[in-house]
Amino acid sequence: MTEQIPPSNSPAQFPEELALEVRRLAHDLSNALEIIVQTSYLLSMAELKGPAADWLRMLDGGVEKALGLNSQLREYVKKHSPH
Repeated sequence: MTEQIPPSNSPAQFPEELALEVRRLAHDLSNALEIIVQTSYLLSMAELKGPAADWLRMLDGGVEKALGLNSQLREYVKKHSPH
């Protein structure tokens, strides 16, 4: 289960410079995660057996969590950034 970022009840906004930097980092993280997702897919084509198949499932689970957290981060920054 992915831990959710609690919604903020205050109208506080990130300073524009900070928001831009966090967005840049989240974008770069997305690109790095995409490499891992594609590599995981290619490994799944190899029809791994035994412990290797278990490790691939663990990798896929970790990647899904990381993608979800990155998405939450991007939404949070978007919600709390000047438009």
